[in-house]
Amino acid sequence: KECIKTIIYIGGDESERRVIKERMTEACIRTAVEAIHSSSYQAVLYLAGGASQALGLLLSVPGASNTVLEAVVPYSRMSLIQLLAKIPSQFCSQQTAEDMALLAYNRALKLSAPGSPVVGVGFTGSLASRRPKHGEHRFYMSTRTADRLWISRVTLTKGLRTREEEDRVSSHLLLKAIANACKVSSNAIPEMSESDVSDECEKQFNEGQELEQVINGQIYFKIYPFRSEMPAERKIILPGSFNPLHDGHLKLMEVATRICGDGYPCFEISAVNADKPPLSVSQIKDRVNQFEKAGQTVIISNQPYFYKKAELFPGSAFVIGADTAVRLVNPKYYDGDYNKMLKILIGCKETGCTFLVAGRNVDGVFKVLEDLNVPEELKDMFISIPAEQFRMDISSTEIRKKSGM
Repeated sequence: KECIKTIIYIGGDESERRVIKERMTEACIRTAVEAIHSSSYQAVLYLAGGASQALGLLLSVPGASNTVLEAVVPYSRMSLIQLLAKIPSQFCSQQTAEDMALLAYNRALKLSAPGSPVVGVGFTGSLASRRPKHGEHRFYMSTRTADRLWISRVTLTKGLRTREEEDRVSSHLLLKAIANACKVSSNAIPEMSESDVSDECEKQFNEGQELEQVINGQIYFKIYPFRSEMPAERKIILPGSFNPLHDGHLKLMEVATRICGDGYPCFEISAVNADKPPLSVSQIKDRVNQFEKAGQTVIISNQPYFYKKAELFPGSAFVIGADTAVRLVNPKYYDGDYNKMLKILIGCKETGCTFLVAGRNVDGVFKVLEDLNVPEELKDMFISIPAEQFRMDISSTEIRKKSGM
């Protein structure tokens, strides 16, 4: 608004006023982008059919590495089909933009630092081209955060602008949407002309709805960053049911973190179990409360299998007991197929994941990593936690029995 006020009182001919207005717009855009980069949000962008200048504007301002995790331009139909893993009913539609934003959000979850808020951005447009369009010049934008889905349809006045100008308008409006998703000011970014039409809608999600989306597989995971220190890029993940969380879990994580030397400690609960019904939202909240009291970060995911966890958390160090390690390398759990077991675990290895193995009772006998028959091809993926550094035979099952739970 201040930019527009300044322009109104500037004299000169039309061309001079246009130049001044463009410079004011550039200054407003740069201010908004700087604010985006100064926020704690990290983003993945999927853009098709327009808003190409938004990428240049984001990447040309210092601090882009704080914000942009990845940007993909699936411009051809086949590229967009492969991104969506389906043929959309319409390539330029509200549903396609929403699907792109959700995919971008899940991708951002995988790429972001633990605990950093993320935003997925989807854009699909049908703008001016070399041949006149029979239909409208329009585009759809969508942003997805943990607790919000925002979607906008914009119809541009036909014949008013060149393709480059339409791309500029869509880019500016997309930056405004990103700024709003990152909860920073974007009021100074110029709006559309009076003859353009915009329609938007928004959905808010509470914690229970977010967890339901994890359970049903819509979003990959939800993280509760209860630890006070700044997160590192690499995750040290201790999976389990934690029913209840006990001192053995906390001590094991402490030792594993010390062995790793760097990384952000995270406990992880899968809401979906391979052999039991999924956890309910109330059950998840009860278990999360334990970690809040302990000041420990916990992730709620929807993947019970380690090869899927490795895909969700590439480059992570997983902390497991020897009893779990025994099952990991046992062909019995891979339809009795040794080669299948080897292929799956090599796939985990290729994601950069490792396994830190603590001693545990296996069939009544205390065993450590060195007691296990790990295939030669996988040995460098497993790291031993020495018994002299950690040994605690108590389990959550025993605690439940003793307390009558």
